[in-house]
Amino acid sequence: MKSNIDLFVPGRLCLFGEHSDWAGQMRKFNSDIIPGQALVACIEEGIYATACINDGLKFSTVMHDGTVNSFQSPMEPDHLRNVAAEGGFFSYIAGVVAYISTFYNIGGIELDCYKVTLPQKKGLSSSAAICVIAARALNRLYGLNLTVRGEMESAYHGEQLTPSRCGRLDQACAYGKGIVDMKFDGDTIDVSSVKIGAPLHFVFADLKAQKDTITILRDLNSAYPYPSTGMHRNLHELLGTYNTGHMEKVRAAIADGDGKKLGLLMTEAQEQFDTYAAPLSPTELKAEKLHRILNDPGTYEFAYGGKGVGSQGDGTIQFIAKSGQDAQKLKNYLTDVHDLDCYSFIAPKTEVVRKAVIPVAGHGTRMYPASKAVRKELFPVIDADGQAKPVLLIVIEELVKSGIDEICLIVRPGDEELFLSLLQPMSEESVLKLPGNLRSYENKLSQISEKITFAYQNETLGFGHAVLQSSHFAGSDPVLLLLGDHLYSSKSNRSCFNQMIDAYEETKKLTIGLFEIPPEDTPKYGVVRGEFINDEKKLVKLDTLVEKPTVEYAKKNLGVEDKQLAVFLYVLTPDVYKTLNHTMINGKTELGEIQLTPSLDEIAKTSGAYGVVIDGSRFDIGLPEKYRSTVANYGL
Repeated sequence: MKSNIDLFVPGRLCLFGEHSDWAGQMRKFNSDIIPGQALVACIEEGIYATACINDGLKFSTVMHDGTVNSFQSPMEPDHLRNVAAEGGFFSYIAGVVAYISTFYNIGGIELDCYKVTLPQKKGLSSSAAICVIAARALNRLYGLNLTVRGEMESAYHGEQLTPSRCGRLDQACAYGKGIVDMKFDGDTIDVSSVKIGAPLHFVFADLKAQKDTITILRDLNSAYPYPSTGMHRNLHELLGTYNTGHMEKVRAAIADGDGKKLGLLMTEAQEQFDTYAAPLSPTELKAEKLHRILNDPGTYEFAYGGKGVGSQGDGTIQFIAKSGQDAQKLKNYLTDVHDLDCYSFIAPKTEVVRKAVIPVAGHGTRMYPASKAVRKELFPVIDADGQAKPVLLIVIEELVKSGIDEICLIVRPGDEELFLSLLQPMSEESVLKLPGNLRSYENKLSQISEKITFAYQNETLGFGHAVLQSSHFAGSDPVLLLLGDHLYSSKSNRSCFNQMIDAYEETKKLTIGLFEIPPEDTPKYGVVRGEFINDEKKLVKLDTLVEKPTVEYAKKNLGVEDKQLAVFLYVLTPDVYKTLNHTMINGKTELGEIQLTPSLDEIAKTSGAYGVVIDGSRFDIGLPEKYRSTVANYGL
């Protein structure tokens, strides 16, 4: 009996910036080339698969006509590289397995792609999806600890072993949802998520025509790395300076959720491509069917604009519809009038906060001696679903449900394996001992692990110092900061984390999550002063934050309408990291430690900060009596 893991990888739709990925790579030969930029959406169609450990490589996939193709090979890297180099249907899986086996000590794999809803050879990266699904399967089966970016890189390098040689943007399907912003500078690639201000409705369709991607790439590549003709220089301008400026407008339209503006930008991008790129590959990029449909006035009853997809040509067409209802009407129109196979997807509005930071580098001295054997963040609690889970896992699951895509754990050096072991696959023998409902949960843990990254606190120099170690992870984005030894239970239809994110989206300032505490508990926590600014008495304009004040001081100087409100959650803005860094550089520490609250207080007094009274309960595991209460009451 074999223990399977379930997998799904979507196709990808290049919304803007096609061809700029490989063009940007040419900067390693010609520094005058402008870095490439592309926006790529992950669609709902894709590849569903199961995978398990096997002695060799065994691969099977269902085809669109219902037939099943299969392939077997010994796990010999040289043989697999030869299979990849020959090209053909099975070359992609062979290339990825060969690449990963070069760097990791892995065994074989059996991969069954039992459902494929993704059209092939239509600019939607079905080959890249196959490569990503192979990399992801090996990662999870053998506990390789690859991030999503690592899976993407492995998929790309595996595909490079085949004759396909597609560009870097194809593997964006590894990210699985939303719109991905990609930048290409030589061999360096940056990937980030895109803020979407309102739901955007996309329709794309298989043109049921022919295109030769290899010929298109060959013709356009003739202009690189050094332009020698006017047409070559035009292509450099199109994929460089023009693309950079156009992408800024596109990002702004997406951030505003402005479908109408985005449609106009699609139309403009197509016109520029036809003018400056198509002459280099006139046979393939003439794309008569693509342009016939783009010029059909009937489509614009339902769409704001449209363009070609991927390498362009007569492969796939895309539109942005005026609404969800118009998306369905457009699909019907394209099917009835032009006999196309149509698909649609919604790019949903994104939460403005997509990153979270959890410091877990403390020693847990107040939970001694249990913390000698088990880190306090890994103490077990019964969750609402009846499962016994480490506290940190409950927190991480709630973050994922709340729309957080990236989670940074701040750990002591060497502790990352301790926390990753919670999320990495068990042995097949161990999985088989689990009850059936828990076997599927084991697969879920592997998926969560892709969202985890680490920062390191080499010295225990205070809470603010720990937070400062995540500055590179945070970058210029707001981040949700929470404590690794607390659980939160919402009393509303929005999680406690979503309540924080909602408040930040309203204020765009440093935002503090507040819970009411009894006055006698004030010496244990950070306490605030401020005024309610809304009728619901949930949002507070803060003017002072004090760390662990005395009861007398708090009663006289702190509070919000006679309530003692303590700090337990945060949405940090980039200025928090700047202030912490300034504190460290200038040695403004307290007893040799850098605390967070003084920096928050400084920002409240200068840039402004807000608090939100959380409609929920908090549960502490940092003290024995609090842990006893949490075990008894959490999840009920």
